[in-house]
Amino acid sequence: MSATITDNAAAGAPDADVRIDWRNLYWVALVLVLTVASIVYGNDWALNFVHVISGLLWTGIDLFMGFVIGPIMRKVAFPVRRAVTVRLMPRMMFILPTLAIVAPTTGWFLAARYGFTGLPFPEYWWMAAALAITTILSVQGLAVLLPTNIRVYLEMRKPEPDGEKIARLMRRYVRVVAFQGLMQVAIIVIMARFATGI
Repeated sequence: MSATITDNAAAGAPDADVRIDWRNLYWVALVLVLTVASIVYGNDWALNFVHVISGLLWTGIDLFMGFVIGPIMRKVAFPVRRAVTVRLMPRMMFILPTLAIVAPTTGWFLAARYGFTGLPFPEYWWMAAALAITTILSVQGLAVLLPTNIRVYLEMRKPEPDGEKIARLMRRYVRVVAFQGLMQVAIIVIMARFATGI
């Protein structure tokens, strides 16, 4: 099996083991159930834990993909890029959308519980900025990055991928990811402000 994978990767052909595994929807559902439970049952520790862990993962993955993996992928040969993409994208299409839903949702409920949603101006600007940034991050992630990931993945799976189409999609993708990275840094600044008091 490993020899076949190595031979296929060297030839630039995708393997059978890189198909989208829809069983990942089970753990996505589990995460969403835990999120709803932490909101409904009013446990501040559980809600804060879900918010912090999902926010850390979301921010960390975004920054790592945008500023570490992205520049490396632009410089490697196409067969290597293809081999990595067809293995990475099927996993990312479950991880990032889930985090993009869980982190802002739990953040909103935490903010409401701690009274941040009722702050007067000018303090409320911190809340407004957090809402604006997380909305932008979520919309871009779900409406731009996820569909682009899927389109690139499907194109890379073809026996003869269209290199020009992939390059066009990836140029837009890289611009959006760079912007996402800046927004993630901005949300860290805002969260640090919330954590230390407004």
